[in-house]
Amino acid sequence: MQSHEILKEILKKTSAKQIASDMGLSLSLIYKWTEAPAQDAGSGAVNPLDRIDQLLRSTSDRRIAQWVCERAGGFFIANPQIKPHSQSLIPLTNEIVQEFADMLAVIATASADSKVTKEEARQIRRRWEELKTVTEGFVRAAEQGNFDELKKDLV
Repeated sequence: MQSHEILKEILKKTSAKQIASDMGLSLSLIYKWTEAPAQDAGSGAVNPLDRIDQLLRSTSDRRIAQWVCERAGGFFIANPQIKPHSQSLIPLTNEIVQEFADMLAVIATASADSKVTKEEARQIRRRWEELKTVTEGFVRAAEQGNFDELKKDLV
């Protein structure tokens, strides 16, 4: 979905007048954001989502995405590189289970004294991010059909 399409959908549920007022911008600019950019034969203005995209591409700094995600109450996880898999699914699923066990071990160690220090919290976060990354890699590979050939080989 294009950024102007997302903004058009948002305006179906949110008042353009309120956004304009909150941001100190004109109502017409808010509506321009919902139009296709000029190069696509529309008359839209470069919107904040496109600006964020430009900033990400210009800097290649994922902290921008992380900051936006934190503002939305979430956390940024980069999609892992997907490579065709030629191995059995068992080791791949075992890797996810091992990452989960590693994360639980870090949590158990950190909470053994009934408190979690900032450093322990950082370790928990690191393990959690690793688990999510490994699992996301598996899910994306499955979605792309990378395990179909394995299935054929087994039959």
